[in-house]
Amino acid sequence: MFRRRDRFGDVIARQLDVFAEDESDLIAECRARELEYDRAPREDAEEMYGDYMDAVETGTEALADMRDRFARTLDEAAAEAYEDAFNRAVRRRWPSFGLEIENR
Repeated sequence: MFRRRDRFGDVIARQLDVFAEDESDLIAECRARELEYDRAPREDAEEMYGDYMDAVETGTEALADMRDRFARTLDEAAAEAYEDAFNRAVRRRWPSFGLEIENR
């Protein structure tokens, strides 16, 4: 069965590629903090998880800002479709950033 191609797929893919390039340090920081949390002794785990979530929140907010800037250039119906497609794409590419993106 063929799936209908998302009309915003190309632009979203390019936006996420730009984000990956521009925010490579942030993405790497998130991965490093997640590893630190995974490897942390029990007594340090809560603090390490907080550090990880702070980095994830920073990335999520940056992605939501990118999404919202572009959505403002669209009419209301198109903006809603774009936002849904963008959020799905983020969840696929960076699940940790996608956890809360709909709430931003």
